[in-house]
Amino acid sequence: MADAISTLAPANSAAADLAPTDPASGGKREETKRANRSAILDAARSVFAEMGYEAASVRDIIRRTPLSVGAFYNYYRSKEEVYEALAADGARRFKPILRTEYERATDFDSFLRAALTAYFRFSVEEHEAWQLERPPEERMHPHVRVDGPESRAVYDEVKAVIADGIERGLAPRVDADYLAAACIGVAREVCERMIVRRPLDLDGAVQFALQMIQGGVKALPLIET
Repeated sequence: MADAISTLAPANSAAADLAPTDPASGGKREETKRANRSAILDAARSVFAEMGYEAASVRDIIRRTPLSVGAFYNYYRSKEEVYEALAADGARRFKPILRTEYERATDFDSFLRAALTAYFRFSVEEHEAWQLERPPEERMHPHVRVDGPESRAVYDEVKAVIADGIERGLAPRVDADYLAAACIGVAREVCERMIVRRPLDLDGAVQFALQMIQGGVKALPLIET
């Protein structure tokens, strides 16, 4: 993929974007842009996972692509923009999964189980996809960084749905903000441990997190309406 992108990417992307072109070359240019953006996001995903967001730099991302520094800045102005693009991608992919489970749920417990299962499976798939990009000698070492941009976006979606469920009467009428934060916190921490443990036990992790949240909810005071 890198060789293909390097071949397609113009030496001066900004100038190429402004030059008049026929429809055929315009289509090729758009294809090149998509390929370059994909290369940047793929590189950033790996860099953020390995180094963490704070330690990573734009140059670290660029080194993982066939693009020049100038070409990078034609697409993103900072690592913050790249982070936001990754977060948007994570939310876009997980949101319909979560929404489907929410619409199927008949009560808070059934939704919570389905949401936890969907989130844990999503995280495992993201981790496995990361492993496939690593050399064989690194795949044996479990790797996860739950503060990555896609994970943060997923947490935001979970929080929004839980809050809506409380408002609609699907969940107990407790403090929505605290409950959402608690559910997200439990899911995040259990998911992190699940991914690094071997053998991986998704069902066991879901059941543990579910029972912990259910037990806590029963002890919470209800808010008077």
